[in-house]
Amino acid sequence: MPTAPTPCPLCGRPALRSPENRSHPFCSDRCRLIDLGNWLGESYRIPGPRAGDGAEVPPRPVDGEEEGS
Repeated sequence: MPTAPTPCPLCGRPALRSPENRSHPFCSDRCRLIDLGNWLGESYRIPGPRAGDGAEVPPRPVDGEEEGS
C-alpha cells in the first residue's frame, strides 16, 4: 500500500514510496543517478578533518609519562 508522496531531495517533485518506485526517496532513476554522480564527483562532502592533516596521529607522551597511564 503506497504512502503519501514525499518531495524528491534533488528536484522536489513528489516521490511515492511504493514497490513500483525503486528509486525512493528520489522520484526517478534519473534523479537517483544524478545524486550518485554528485557523490562520486565529490560535489557533496562530509565535513571533518582531511586525510593527512595529522588528526589521525595519536599525541606523543610528555617526557616522564609512560604510555597507557
